[in-house]
Amino acid sequence: MTELVTRCSWAQSPEMIEYHDTEWGVPVHDDTRLFEMLTLEGAQAGLSWATILRRRAGYQKAFDGFDIAKVAAFDDARIEEIVLDPGVIRHRGKIAATVGNAKATLAVQQEFGSFDAYLWRFVDGAPIVNHYALPSELPTKTPTSDALSKDLMKRGFKFVGSTICYAYMEAVGMVDDHMDDCVCRKDGAS
Repeated sequence: MTELVTRCSWAQSPEMIEYHDTEWGVPVHDDTRLFEMLTLEGAQAGLSWATILRRRAGYQKAFDGFDIAKVAAFDDARIEEIVLDPGVIRHRGKIAATVGNAKATLAVQQEFGSFDAYLWRFVDGAPIVNHYALPSELPTKTPTSDALSKDLMKRGFKFVGSTICYAYMEAVGMVDDHMDDCVCRKDGAS
């Protein structure tokens, strides 16, 4: 007998289910992974998350495993190489933004000790756990994502609007927006 498992409604394909069950909403404190997810969320602007997940390995290869210092050192020639890479979304602005964001991340690390320390202060060091019964209740941005977006932009980051920041906060577990009946709820709400 097969047991019926309830997940957030967007987790439909095998790739999306795997991502939902193992990554989305799980707190991340590794600077490399935080930079990777910021890059992928920015790349997703105007596209589906499934499209980005299918190209994740291409991004990891093109951006040297998201090694922040290496990406920050990419020159125009390297950006042009990536623009021609079918393994990524070939949007020059998003690719150049990733290089600029790596430079900005290095500056944040210098100031705060880590990208992690900088980011998690926006949620006082602990995930914001929301309770929603319906996907239609989910916000696309919040005052917290507005504040993060504004501060990132002030520091020179690109493709970090409030909606992207909110999706990023969900992706790296700063916000837990699993539906109340989702198998992945961490607080026993299901």
